[in-house]
Amino acid sequence: MNLQHNVQETESGMRIDQLLSSFDEIVSREQAQRLLKSGNVLINGKIELAPSRKIRAGQEVQFTIPPQESANLLPEQGTMEILYEDSHLIVINKAAGVVMHPSVGHYSGTLVNYLMHHCQDLSGIGGVLRPGIVHRLDKNTSGVLVVAKTDVTHLHLSKQFKQHTVKRQYQALVWGVPEKKHGVVNASLGRHPVRRMDMSIIENDAQEESESKKRKNAVTHWRVLQRFEFAALLACRLETGRTHQIRVHLTSIGHPIIGDPQYGKSPFKRLSCISAELSQTITNFRRQALHAELLGFIHPSSGEWLEFKAQFPDDFQNLLIEMQRAEAKL
Repeated sequence: MNLQHNVQETESGMRIDQLLSSFDEIVSREQAQRLLKSGNVLINGKIELAPSRKIRAGQEVQFTIPPQESANLLPEQGTMEILYEDSHLIVINKAAGVVMHPSVGHYSGTLVNYLMHHCQDLSGIGGVLRPGIVHRLDKNTSGVLVVAKTDVTHLHLSKQFKQHTVKRQYQALVWGVPEKKHGVVNASLGRHPVRRMDMSIIENDAQEESESKKRKNAVTHWRVLQRFEFAALLACRLETGRTHQIRVHLTSIGHPIIGDPQYGKSPFKRLSCISAELSQTITNFRRQALHAELLGFIHPSSGEWLEFKAQFPDDFQNLLIEMQRAEAKL
């Protein structure tokens, strides 16, 4: 696919990868950066490799989206809870512990492997290792996600995610009890300058364009559903969908998610009122207590608004019940 675009006055000063990712044919900035690094983008007829290159009005941008290479992925039979399926897409309640797609250290047993066994073909626009994947959930986060079966569906859903029109709500069990009933965390996220596997809040900075200061706007709305002596159940609605967004945002306001090994430093040792049963339940809960309970979007073919909801998995439900029992005894 070959495309051409003349830079407008309103686009002058943008990064080239930002401009490219604004086109419907390119589903993410990561894909735009791959196109640049592979020599598939030209500015005024010259190959541009730098994602951070600023563009100017009047420049001609040409880019080529090459056909997908065949992925060396093997279909595998695995358990998937399917909430909805038609010829365009499939909605799944992902179990905690399932990796989304193959990567270093996870070449099999992923959701993509299971999908390839279940579906005859998947959209390839997400990349050779991510066919059909429109959005992601962390390995140890459970809940609802949608997968595209065709490229047209993939582009349509990706556009909805880009425009933040998709409805996404999570529930999380967090340490501590918020004083307010609800609130908003509006804080940009970027890679941690030292711990490169972690995300962190990035404040406004003159050097934000440097590698360690790249940031993306992120907004999380939260409200308290249930209060306990030492913890709370929150509903979190996303305006944006950044990597580890809820986990970092809740930690930043002093309420890390219970069980989160990466961001959830718990005050557990300071809690003397916890029963032995609850203590054991929390100790055995070896993942973040985060569940993507609701997903809503416009069907790319019918135009109908669809919403899907997934109940808590057993481990999350058991933890919540044990907390409620402990609270009733106080």
